[in-house]
Amino acid sequence: MIYDFHTHSSLSDGTLSPIELIHRAFRKGYRAIAITDHVGIGELERIIAEVTKNCLLAEKYWNIIAIPGVELTHIPASAINEVAKQAKEAGAQLVLVHGETIIEPVEQGTNLAAVQSPYVDILAHPGLISLEEASLAASNNIFLEISARKGHSFTNGHIVQVANLTGAKLLLGSDAHSEEDLLSESLARAIIQGAGVNPEVVEDILHLNPVTLLHRLNKN
Repeated sequence: MIYDFHTHSSLSDGTLSPIELIHRAFRKGYRAIAITDHVGIGELERIIAEVTKNCLLAEKYWNIIAIPGVELTHIPASAINEVAKQAKEAGAQLVLVHGETIIEPVEQGTNLAAVQSPYVDILAHPGLISLEEASLAASNNIFLEISARKGHSFTNGHIVQVANLTGAKLLLGSDAHSEEDLLSESLARAIIQGAGVNPEVVEDILHLNPVTLLHRLNKN
């Protein structure tokens, strides 16, 4: 079973429509997929509404959990809590924040704002996240992402280290922008192991933590 809480459709910078992305994930053996297109405040409600309709249709006919979400991307750090709240109120079941990856000029303070917000579920590719920020993520039950995406994955080892020290929970996200980016279970396992995860924790990241998040979202 594959659980993937970070993907993008053609509603932002992906290549597939939401329903096609879900279908191709279903055909690849996914148990759950979240569509988390990049949003700012202007297009937030429209994208959530479109994705939600497609997720409901997919769940009606295919044996896959399809989750409408968003990735808040390049939002001013001081506005993250407010925009995350608006996303939840607009119907986003899952809110990711585009973390301080080392390959993009994300505003300093984004990681800290994200892990302090009660409306954020996952901090995506958080780069060189600090121990303080990871500790807050652990305290506030916000997952940190191990990224399968080129570039964002450069700091996976660091993220695993700080998670080990603070107890922050980890998830693997494909950050898929096309069908080729979707995960297989063997690839998912290899990426997690390559990030330096202790062997006894690999299954937690592959299965236990995703199921924990699904319970929280009432999607089990």
